[in-house]
Amino acid sequence: MIHSLRFTCVLDTNVIYPIDIRDLLFWFASYDLFTPKWSKHIFSEWEGVMKRKGIPEEEIRKRVLKAQKAFPDALVDNYESLVDSLTLPDEKDRHVLAAAIKTNANVIVTNNIKDFPNEYLSTFGLTAKTADDFLTDTIDLNHELAISAFRALVLNRRNPNLDEFEILDRLRKNGLVETANYLHALL
Repeated sequence: MIHSLRFTCVLDTNVIYPIDIRDLLFWFASYDLFTPKWSKHIFSEWEGVMKRKGIPEEEIRKRVLKAQKAFPDALVDNYESLVDSLTLPDEKDRHVLAAAIKTNANVIVTNNIKDFPNEYLSTFGLTAKTADDFLTDTIDLNHELAISAFRALVLNRRNPNLDEFEILDRLRKNGLVETANYLHALL
């Protein structure tokens, strides 16, 4: 369970892209529902995913800069020396765990749960949660603030403009079924 806004989470690349999951996470973070963290490696992977999806270079730079400006304290430094000492099913994920350890995070938010065994993570005082589980836990702790953050997301949504029910449908299509259903029930 999440206990305070000091609750720190490392966001894995697969929850920063796609945009609908990232938007909801970033709006929740901007409403102080949690403190987001990431690393250069995570952002480099995010940039790579956007390139592979055909997003123009200028738009990639704009998205990365916007995230960095919105959360200037999110970047975790000096975690690289930990990477080689860690053991995960996919060694390409070790940098995510290293960043989480370095920043004393509580949770790694990832949709790659199988690559972050809870038994191993618990030795570092960490857990891994899917974006859907993490967001529903977050809503559970503060309904009013979560709904305010969601409404702000809806009001600020451009290109295309979508109403709250269209956004909820998009969240469901991106695997945030429980989150969307919970928000829907609170509206």
